[in-house]
Amino acid sequence: MKALSLNTIRDLFLDYFEKKEHLILPSFSLIPENDPSILLINAGMTPLKSWFTGAETPPSPRVATCQKCIRTPDIERVGITGRHGTFFEMLGNFSFGDYFKKEAIEWALDFSLNTLGLPMEDIYVTIHIEDEEAYNHWIRAGIPPEKISRFDEDNFWEHGTGPCGPCSELFFDRGEKYGCGSPDCAVGCDCDRYVEYWNLVFTQFNKLEDGSYVPLERKNIDTGAGLERIAAIMQEVGGMFEVDTIRAVLDKVCLETSTVYGDSEKSDIAVRIITDHVRSAMMMIADGIIPGNEGRGYVLRRLIRRASRQGRLLGLDRPFLSPIMQTAISQSCEYYPELRRGELIIKILETEEKRFDRTIRQGIALLDEACQKEESKGSDTLSGEVAFQLHDTFGFPFDLTVEMAGEKGLGVDMNAFEKYMKEQRSRAREDFLEKTATAWGRVALPDPVRQLEPTRFDGYDRLDDEVTLWFILKMKADGSALVAVDGAAEGEALYLVTGTTPFYAQGGGQTGDTGVARQDTGLAEIISTERTGDGIILHQAKVIEGTLRAGEPVRLSVASRERQAAARNHTATHLLHAALRSILGEQTTQKGSFVSSERLRFDFQHDGPVPHEKLRAIETFVNQAVLDDLPVTVELMTVEEARASGAVALFGEKYDARVRVVSCGLLSRELCGGTHLTSTGEIALFRILSEAGIASGIRRIEAVTGARALDQAARDAETVYELGQHLRATREELMDKVTALEDRVRSLRNELSHLEREKLAHSIEDLSVKEQKIGTFRTLFHEFPAYGARELREAGDRFRDKLGEDAVIVLAGRAEDKVVWLAMAGQGAIEKGIKAGDLVREAARITGGGGGGRPDMAQAGGRDIGRVGEALSAIRQLVESAAG
Repeated sequence: MKALSLNTIRDLFLDYFEKKEHLILPSFSLIPENDPSILLINAGMTPLKSWFTGAETPPSPRVATCQKCIRTPDIERVGITGRHGTFFEMLGNFSFGDYFKKEAIEWALDFSLNTLGLPMEDIYVTIHIEDEEAYNHWIRAGIPPEKISRFDEDNFWEHGTGPCGPCSELFFDRGEKYGCGSPDCAVGCDCDRYVEYWNLVFTQFNKLEDGSYVPLERKNIDTGAGLERIAAIMQEVGGMFEVDTIRAVLDKVCLETSTVYGDSEKSDIAVRIITDHVRSAMMMIADGIIPGNEGRGYVLRRLIRRASRQGRLLGLDRPFLSPIMQTAISQSCEYYPELRRGELIIKILETEEKRFDRTIRQGIALLDEACQKEESKGSDTLSGEVAFQLHDTFGFPFDLTVEMAGEKGLGVDMNAFEKYMKEQRSRAREDFLEKTATAWGRVALPDPVRQLEPTRFDGYDRLDDEVTLWFILKMKADGSALVAVDGAAEGEALYLVTGTTPFYAQGGGQTGDTGVARQDTGLAEIISTERTGDGIILHQAKVIEGTLRAGEPVRLSVASRERQAAARNHTATHLLHAALRSILGEQTTQKGSFVSSERLRFDFQHDGPVPHEKLRAIETFVNQAVLDDLPVTVELMTVEEARASGAVALFGEKYDARVRVVSCGLLSRELCGGTHLTSTGEIALFRILSEAGIASGIRRIEAVTGARALDQAARDAETVYELGQHLRATREELMDKVTALEDRVRSLRNELSHLEREKLAHSIEDLSVKEQKIGTFRTLFHEFPAYGARELREAGDRFRDKLGEDAVIVLAGRAEDKVVWLAMAGQGAIEKGIKAGDLVREAARITGGGGGGRPDMAQAGGRDIGRVGEALSAIRQLVESAAG
């Protein structure tokens, strides 16, 4: 077996499949096109989804690529092993309704044996347990039966609903020196002996929403071979970090950090993290991704900052990544021409690393101040809110917060931190799920429809048009495709296709139009309007009267009230954007928007909540523009002319050669394809409903206009009136009344707190008799049915004071449907091996939660209140073991 460089293997693969009549395409950008289900391209087939589904026509029925990919779910494992990385290259050959299992299997084996020169005796394959067709092809290709393993779920590829099918994997046996030593070691073992290097996916089914599978009419082939894995096999090295092109980067890391690779596991992990993350950052920047606080930008920022952080762990206190990235660029620029803009790529890296350096220094100062405040209050715990603020607002690494707080003798309230993080992730997830319901996108269209010219939209100037109904489409029973039919009767759901339409298709953040389609023989309600990847506008409809016939004239009428309401919200969105830039600063950039007839939503980049007074100023800015009744004008020009005129364009948005520039007087000028008013006065009224964070550094404003804004104002007035009635106060007296009530509540709470402390003191006296001696330890294990974290902490402090140096205390409290844990240990108990953190982690594990802390005090939470007794028994056994 001849050693081959990674770059050579890539060339051999593409040359091989070019001879097999495949169209060789360059790697697609890491930024997905028309696929909101993912942030970054993570597999070779991902950019080709629309070709697999039939939504778009591929340029050739056979395609081969080497696709750059980024995967970050296992980012915490990167560096710990030599197998995990966030960036990798995926070789792939694909068939769109052309060849199938026989050719895919024969070519994969032929390339492995006769191009790479892998020994036949070291190749093993797996197949799906029910895939007899694949089994027979492997046998005929020369693989003996004993080298074919059958698996169930592991050998069936699916991603939500849509096309899916069985797969067959090729493994290479690297020999016993890479094995685990187990006599049962075989294909499927988690050790490094049997390496999967190629996966052949046979896409032959369509998975429906009800979980059933139906055969596809057009069967496809999707294969993926890990370039780094093959290189590791061919070069006979331990893992991806030893492969020639990657090892060159790793060696540069060692040189820049004065580290000797192999000296210690800790430094080796740091070196591998830097190596991987620099390569990922390089490719992302080359594809136009800029470090930021959301989406792809946040992934890039995290990678750069994790790499920079590892440098600090290796003893550096300065930016150092640029020369490492220069080496990475030199290793890959021959195949990836986008890397030849090396100076720009490195400049973006340097800017981000310097920004992180300032962040670290600023964060250290803020953390020091926060720790001093806690110490002055006599607290030994930094609040989770402070840790989250450092992480969310300043990008300060949480592990660094824990480490630095620990050096000052403070723990970090991890439960509260996780709560804030969970809330942030939940907001981001809801936003993500709002954008997509399936990873596969739209279903396939009939070939005659796909071959049409893009539908012409004439709805800027009219809401009514008589055109020819070219096609009526209905969904197949299995949900896999739309088929053309001659007609549709009352009650039937369908999609209408015309050459021209006044219906605006969903896009640019604006929802599609609704309305009706009318023929002499029938009437259909148009529920929504969407545009396919090929530019065909589909009117989703339902026949509500009579029948519709394809090939006949049809009158399309847009719902004017809904269109006007959507235009009101869209024009208001432009004014809101102008207001944000004016009041919060020019750096405030749009990160997304949603416009419907009901409301508008605007996402923008901004650190921290917008103060109430600024929100009122923003609302006033927009309403002043409404009162001024500014003209809303539209101009057509080239993109270059539009930008030269000062029009705002969204970064990363794709525009046609000629674009529409929408202006609201002199206040706003933006590139926009949506529908708008003719003057700002038609908005009538603008009201902000809410402002909140949806991700790190990204805020969202929701607002309403027109009739809904008037309704909101009326509801607000009614609320003020009802409050006045309840409190027996006029509008002017309301705040004084509320303040007086707050003072009264505060007084009652203080009184209640005093009573609770007295009750706690009596409880402690009563529970002292339950103290048990375990060896030399004075222990107390107890569950308080209605105690939260604060009450447990106060009780624990008192118990520890009472039991002394050898105290071991574990308390459980119930807060609603959750359990709260507290463990404390005296200094004498700690010296004998007891650690409060270990005890509370065991309790949390059993009750389905998490937490931790210092040896003398730790807290945790759990979800399973039914296992509290079991957890207390387990902790008792731990203490008994420590007592000897």
